[in-house]
Amino acid sequence: MRKTIALAVTAVALAGCGMLPGQQGGGGEEKQSQAVSDKQATPTRAQSQEPQTAPPQQGQVIAVREAKVGAGDMYGTARVEITALKRQGRTVSLNWTVTATDGKVNMHNGMSTSPLDFTVSAVSLIDPVNAKRYRTARNGTGEDAKCVCSGTQGQFLEAGEASTLYAVFAAPPADVTKINVEMPMIGVFTDVPIS
Repeated sequence: MRKTIALAVTAVALAGCGMLPGQQGGGGEEKQSQAVSDKQATPTRAQSQEPQTAPPQQGQVIAVREAKVGAGDMYGTARVEITALKRQGRTVSLNWTVTATDGKVNMHNGMSTSPLDFTVSAVSLIDPVNAKRYRTARNGTGEDAKCVCSGTQGQFLEAGEASTLYAVFAAPPADVTKINVEMPMIGVFTDVPIS
């Protein structure tokens, strides 16, 4: 069963990166100027996506960060633990858990590229050595292309509640063994090891 799920996730990821024969993909790398750009891509049409189940976790925390998240009445503190950044052929899978530690944390649309895109599509990898940003893979190139990542629709975490999330990216060069992970609302994790 796990092999079937893993193969399905890999096939979707490869298709999203344009790596299967006859497939066009989106996402991937962008060459950055000397100062890495903070500008985020904006989709041509608002996208909505149902919450998805994340691939199996490795369980070991490889990076952690706490941040104040939210606005207005939904303001809280979150602890974010990256549990995997795994190279699989020409893709990299990022897994992390967000736990509300105080107050109410709004994960509903805070990590997306637009207000109606209830995913983690704005999370990106930054290679500071080669000055490249890797955005989440997409399952096509048209207006309906969705990110190969978790959905966050309806996720408002109370203190003690957690959400496990994932995103797939094109892999950086093989000699890149550490990379920065940028998450909207949370900040940047530096030198996260790629396994």
